[in-house]
Amino acid sequence: MKYDHREMPPRRPVDLRLQDWKEVYKDFSHEVLKEQASRCMDCGIPFCHNGCPLGNLIPEWNDLVRNGRWHDAIERLHATNNFPEFTGRLCPAPCEGSCVLGINQDPVTIKQVEVEIIDNAFSQGWVVPLPPDRLTGKAVAVVGSGPAGLAAAQQLTRAGHTVTVLERDDRIGGLLRYGIPEFKMEKRHIDRRLDQMRAEGTKFRTGVNVGVDMTAVQLRAEFDAVVLAGGATAGRDLPIPGRELDGIHQAMEYLPWANRVQLGDPVADEHDQPPITAKDKNVVIIGGGDTGADCLGTAHRQGAASVHQFEIMPRPPETRADSTPWPTYPLMFRVTSAHEEGGDRVYSVNTEQFLGEDSVTGLRGHEVEMRAGKFEKVDGTDFELAAELVLLAMGFTGPEHEGLLTNLRVELNERGNVARNDAFATSVPGVYVAGDMGRGQSLIVWAIAEGRAAAAAVDRYLMGRTALPSPIKPTEVPQR
Repeated sequence: MKYDHREMPPRRPVDLRLQDWKEVYKDFSHEVLKEQASRCMDCGIPFCHNGCPLGNLIPEWNDLVRNGRWHDAIERLHATNNFPEFTGRLCPAPCEGSCVLGINQDPVTIKQVEVEIIDNAFSQGWVVPLPPDRLTGKAVAVVGSGPAGLAAAQQLTRAGHTVTVLERDDRIGGLLRYGIPEFKMEKRHIDRRLDQMRAEGTKFRTGVNVGVDMTAVQLRAEFDAVVLAGGATAGRDLPIPGRELDGIHQAMEYLPWANRVQLGDPVADEHDQPPITAKDKNVVIIGGGDTGADCLGTAHRQGAASVHQFEIMPRPPETRADSTPWPTYPLMFRVTSAHEEGGDRVYSVNTEQFLGEDSVTGLRGHEVEMRAGKFEKVDGTDFELAAELVLLAMGFTGPEHEGLLTNLRVELNERGNVARNDAFATSVPGVYVAGDMGRGQSLIVWAIAEGRAAAAAVDRYLMGRTALPSPIKPTEVPQR
């Protein structure tokens, strides 16, 4: 009643932030943040809990921030979330979609309160290593170092197991490292958390492609349990005429190069440009989601001549759609920082052919509309558009099967993900799965929640019981 408006930190001016790769938001006053936290109504039934897979104690840490009890707030936050600095920047905040205040007003700025709590905790020196009191003598391998793998690794290390994270890339972090642009999350946030994990005892091995460099037999022989957390990395393709032309790439072929440049890696061509760059090119991004927006912001900073972002679905409404009533996550039109920076968003459009001889020079498309549950072409809407770079950002179909999964011989479900029971156990004894590899493409909060839950299940498998908290309660836990 006292603070009836939602307030967020201002973004840096577009013309300035396009000159660098730093995060786009300015600092946010703690006094203003306290006012925003005080908008939380201490609901009798806080539906934000229902929206958050991690079970974050949102009303509690909102109230602690409101009262200036920042140290207590980070304790509450870390009780359910290993990496609030990641979720506070990258999560789409289903908790805010479920906020009771959001029924008839703008919801509480839950995500912003979260990120300010953890950033303040790091600046105050409150985020310290929490090594185990004793070691169990059990060795666990975590395959993959994205949010699910890191969450599982930290929980299992703190339970006293000797944990080794195996990552096929040259740095730890998975898509957090190479898929998320620097302007969305600076990689120093990953590095400082990894420093904590190393001090706690977690071991990291990069450049290990399990299933290729290390066989399943070697993996099982070296470790008492395994957590598969390799993510859903097989990108959805667009098999239309002209797909074979140069200049058409999956988003995850494009985004890592920009991140590597910011990390100081040498680039490959004679002009000090990454092998795939948008500089001076007409760019078309096919896919209207978060990955498409990441490509959009990256193309702006690389100096694209023009950028169009295609989406086959119709433009969402300005306010919550009737199809997604409270407390579900609202379908509505959103403007990210990348969209604010320019480019044309084109809805209800389908690409039918890529044009060119050796390299792509354009595409042919048309408008569509939904009829009887199918997209149908709208007659008379054919168009051609110049494009020297096309980026496919249409999501991911699931995990890669060749190598790791075929070598381990784990069963797959009907969607091609790793099959598992309610305790995150695969068909292979002692092998568990967490995150997108078992769930399919999903949110970072689900990845961390499943990493924590799988860690509790592995601990129980190894020790017969566990004290690790689990946001997802297993109903069936095999004994070792």
